[in-house]
Amino acid sequence: MQKKNSLLTALIPVFFLVIALSLNVLHVFGNDALSGSNQFILLSAGALAAWLGYKQGYSWEAIMTGVENSIKSASGAIVILLLIGSLAGSWMISGIVPAMIYYGLKVLNPEIFLPATAIICAMVSLATGSSWSTSATVGIALVGIGQAIGINEAMVAGSVISGAYFGDKISPLSDTTNLAPAMAGTDLFTHIRYMLYTTVPSFVLALII
Repeated sequence: MQKKNSLLTALIPVFFLVIALSLNVLHVFGNDALSGSNQFILLSAGALAAWLGYKQGYSWEAIMTGVENSIKSASGAIVILLLIGSLAGSWMISGIVPAMIYYGLKVLNPEIFLPATAIICAMVSLATGSSWSTSATVGIALVGIGQAIGINEAMVAGSVISGAYFGDKISPLSDTTNLAPAMAGTDLFTHIRYMLYTTVPSFVLALII
């Protein structure tokens, strides 16, 4: 007989995942954690969740059906995530990033460089739906331009990240922006509309600073 999961039971795999990943990264493998150990912990957390479900009376078929439904709801975000690496790699190989550095040195004025960097990254991230690909392509170009005109690298990196994350959070193409409402059971544009309450003021504050 199936039992209704309590909040504590539902949180056990989450606590296990957070604690195990923290110990793995901080005290065991460090920077090498992505080489395979983190993936093993993710699988272990999934196995723990399945075992808890079985103990609550759910059949293996019911558990697998839930897994399949979760994967289906996140399939769009997974496809977008797979395309991020392709975009960043193609821009680097085709010479787009070096071209951005070359022409950027001719166009960007040092007096407006930092806010312009944030706005450019926000626009690219909004169009591509990826903060990672924006930072790995346009972001690298803008850091190179900033070095050439003598602007502090940390300030340039801050502008790049501010713009990239702003565009990523409100882009309908973003994997995480699609994944969050899919998991919460709401629609994409309602999710984006409510995020604007925090993302727009924070981005404007960053531009002013």
